[in-house]
Amino acid sequence: MSARQETSTATAHHVVILGAGYAGMSAAIQLAARVKGREDVQVTVVNAQERFTERMRLHLTATGQRLAELSIPELLEGTEARFVRGWVTAVDADAKTVRIDDDRVLPYDTLVYGLGGVADTCTVPGVEDHAYTLSSAQDAELLAVRLGRLGSGTVVVAGSGLTGVESAAEIAERHPELDVVLLGRAEPGATMNPKAKAYVQAALDRLGVRVRAGAEVVKVLSDTVELAGGESIAADVVLWTSGTRASPLAAAAGLAVDERGRIVTDAALRSVSHPDVYAVGDAAAIRQGYGVMHGTCQGGMPTGVHAALSIECVLKGKQPKPFRFGYYHTPVSLGRGDAVVQFTHPDDSPRRICLTGRMAVRYKEMVTASPWPTYGRMKKMPASGAFWPRGGRSARVREAR
Repeated sequence: MSARQETSTATAHHVVILGAGYAGMSAAIQLAARVKGREDVQVTVVNAQERFTERMRLHLTATGQRLAELSIPELLEGTEARFVRGWVTAVDADAKTVRIDDDRVLPYDTLVYGLGGVADTCTVPGVEDHAYTLSSAQDAELLAVRLGRLGSGTVVVAGSGLTGVESAAEIAERHPELDVVLLGRAEPGATMNPKAKAYVQAALDRLGVRVRAGAEVVKVLSDTVELAGGESIAADVVLWTSGTRASPLAAAAGLAVDERGRIVTDAALRSVSHPDVYAVGDAAAIRQGYGVMHGTCQGGMPTGVHAALSIECVLKGKQPKPFRFGYYHTPVSLGRGDAVVQFTHPDDSPRRICLTGRMAVRYKEMVTASPWPTYGRMKKMPASGAFWPRGGRSARVREAR
């Protein structure tokens, strides 16, 4: 089927936003609210599904718990942003077009690239064929069906990072009939202070999760996980949470990317190779004084807002300001009735203070639910979205001399 060119007002400046996750939606709502009523700027949001994916709650979906149905078009209501549903199959950075579902082409003047990462299933043999992931709501729902039918057996959660910890705790709590094993190179809570780390380990013990730190998975089979050193662990289900990878579309488009496929940006979040392309969320390799940011909701939403602010500056003929961000917390759920919140320095290293138990549960839920009122406020008061911890000196990038 031949491609058809989608156009609207020929004289308008077309801003196309790829991906409607936390960062992409922040960019869309912030920019659309700021240019509302202007006929010379058109904002279009492209996403594969109309349903907004709450990535911070996918471990709940994976255990059969129902979440609210959040509609992207409804979240965009009142902004005049246009929504296009479809899979992005190619980006032509030279022609400044985006191909959708292989049969539509959208032209752009400015592109915001927010196609986030997915579980890296390519580096270890057998993961792609035999392991479940939490890359999407559909993936999580497939795991929920499998766990619901299992009855008994062993579930191996590969990856002892925060996603692995939350998933192992949730599965163990919702399915006490299953034996849950958490495998990883590092100990759960390794990046936390001693008190918080001990709390995580005690919670996993209470839930019956067997932790195997210092374990490296080298192969996944239909009923077994093989570890470095020759040991094998029988597994009825494997959930893979060890590492993420970026979409290959950016590299294929000729955009400058890092070793993980993320778009390398300048201080204003523009691609260093194609300044009419902005990258946000975990699709971007954003350097701060403390290093390259890692993908989280707390950092993703500010990148989306800042990209919108940068675009508005350029449209006005002004120079955009540099992006600065400092981390401030790491909330981790440990089942429905328990959690830990590790407060951090701007470089994400742990502070001495942390919350645990019911207070941490309330804090975690407040954080998880915060995007919706934030989006609502931005529609009415765009400036309200531009407040986040800037990180002070630790976020400033020193210029090479």
